[in-house]
Amino acid sequence: MSSINLPLILTLAVLVTGLVWLFDALVLARPRKEKVAAVDKQFTGMALETEQQKMAYEDAKSVAAREPVLVEYAKSFFPVLFIVFFLRSFLVEPFQIPSGSMIPTLEVGDFILVNKFAYGIREPITNTQLIPVSKPQRGDVMVFFPPHAPTTYYIKRVIGVPGDHISYINHVLTINGKVIEEKLVAELPAGAPYLRMVKETIDDKTFTAFKHFQPGPLSVRGSWVVPEGHYFMMGDNRDNSLDSRDWGVVSENAIVGKAFAVWMHWDKFFSVPSFDHVGVIK
Repeated sequence: MSSINLPLILTLAVLVTGLVWLFDALVLARPRKEKVAAVDKQFTGMALETEQQKMAYEDAKSVAAREPVLVEYAKSFFPVLFIVFFLRSFLVEPFQIPSGSMIPTLEVGDFILVNKFAYGIREPITNTQLIPVSKPQRGDVMVFFPPHAPTTYYIKRVIGVPGDHISYINHVLTINGKVIEEKLVAELPAGAPYLRMVKETIDDKTFTAFKHFQPGPLSVRGSWVVPEGHYFMMGDNRDNSLDSRDWGVVSENAIVGKAFAVWMHWDKFFSVPSFDHVGVIK
């Protein structure tokens, strides 16, 4: 997912437009009011009977009250920017899926919504938790910053929570000594019979995963203990996902939010958006 620091850019935009508006209200607005008062005083006592006199008065008042262009833009953009800033920082943020690591749950081009307060309300720039709400649960689909790329958004499924013992050996997932059973759904697709679609259930969450017939390098053998304050993440496309099996566990301080819905699918800029894949993320 994108590595552009949108929270910082949006915060700066809100700050700059807000400061311009405030400076205008405290400093620049007073001379304009004085000019408008002077125009009113100049036309006081005049009957303003003709259309020409009325137009002259309105034109003079408009010129006296005219705001600098920068102030006009700041007042126009600040409310919109502030609303967007508040919504995406504390409520819901949209993302687009750029890779196939979460296929079949999420496809390349899916536009998803992420709940920003599910795991606690966070300060938008440093991502510091301000108000705790809940903890990630096994099976959640979570957006986060991975340890090897702390400014890039990643999305994977939570497999292990603090204290868990995880092993993944020849596609067999074991959590705290319990084997996570898989149920074969299909061998896909017809042109590539090496791929299996299976269903797994972790705690109360059932989801679909892709696995090659021959386990990939990260699916052959691995064992991990999840430390406190960290989470073990895996992609649903098990043999086409670089995840905690490769770059390690994810810190609680790197959590962005919980992915909960797909609202649109759009492959390419010149393609037609689709809504066939819309729904709740499982």
